[in-house]
Amino acid sequence: MELNANKLSLAATVTMGIVYAVCAAFTAIAPDAALKFLGWMLHIVNVEKFAGGVEVTFVTFILGLLPILLYTYLTAYLFAWLYNKLLSRP
Repeated sequence: MELNANKLSLAATVTMGIVYAVCAAFTAIAPDAALKFLGWMLHIVNVEKFAGGVEVTFVTFILGLLPILLYTYLTAYLFAWLYNKLLSRP
């Protein structure tokens, strides 16, 4: 079954946009907890040294969202394209 590269890419992009928005909201509402969670994910003991004082504003939200959406779309499209190419090989 061949993948529709555009539909897969759009679905992945919308999904990542939602995940990013939830993460940004969590960071805006509970910045200390978000920072601690980031430290756990990245195995960094002193995460404040690297990411302390980060503030979520409308501008920083948009500036973070745009590249995430672009990279997600391009990555998913490349994945679908490669999958379809490999599928057609004998």
